[in-house]
Amino acid sequence: MKHTTVICFANNKGGSGKSTTCSNVGAALAKSGKKVLMLDGDMQLNLSLSFLDEDKVLEYAKSSNNLYQAIKEQKDLKDYIVSTPYENVDLIPSSTLMSSIEYELFTKWQREFILRKLLKTVRESGTYDYILMDAPPTLGGWVLNLLCASDYLVIPVEASPWGLFGLANMFEFLQTTQEMAPGLSLLGIVITKVDERKNYFKQTKESLEALEDIHVFSSLIHVDSTVEWAQDNSKPVINYKPGSRSAKEYTALAEEIKTILQEA
Repeated sequence: MKHTTVICFANNKGGSGKSTTCSNVGAALAKSGKKVLMLDGDMQLNLSLSFLDEDKVLEYAKSSNNLYQAIKEQKDLKDYIVSTPYENVDLIPSSTLMSSIEYELFTKWQREFILRKLLKTVRESGTYDYILMDAPPTLGGWVLNLLCASDYLVIPVEASPWGLFGLANMFEFLQTTQEMAPGLSLLGIVITKVDERKNYFKQTKESLEALEDIHVFSSLIHVDSTVEWAQDNSKPVINYKPGSRSAKEYTALAEEIKTILQEA
């Protein structure tokens, strides 16, 4: 039976490249032969839109077959998994109704652990090597749920003047979560939207590398318009244009993640 590793991609600052990093790491892991389940935890539906066309995503979002409905009704997530056009990649789609998920959680018993409970059957089945989850850019009860259901957290940080804004809050939130879920670890920080011609990239990199006991991935994700074209076509850049710079960088990041986990 496979061991299933659950990784959450989260950052309370929007625009960090979180959904793009999550989707393309998942696509790269799948291309390497790993079975991957993607869980879209954000009302913006970006992770779902990375693998399915807009009509299909909106169809799921309006139906009873999405993550919001599973959480609301506290149903086993195995019944909410849908196929994607990509080998080794399945998806639990999101809904725009996720905007009210905090209210739904507020009324539930042991609300911090609802997702972990609903994911248990899928995880223990050994069907997947990895479950990758995309969190919304907030710090609240739902993100707490996502983190409590995870083994590891990856924080994408944009190489920009505002990229580090709020990171201290993210660390503090992680520390609080670990008191409830001691099995959760920070896998590392990945620097995204890199433009090495600009000074703030160097400042961002130096500031992150100066953090004590925090791993910063050596794989950098540079600015690349191919990513936007891939998103416009509802495809991971790994599949849209495998020879592109971004595809190679996300592949390298996925390999780096696998290596770290093997050594853990």
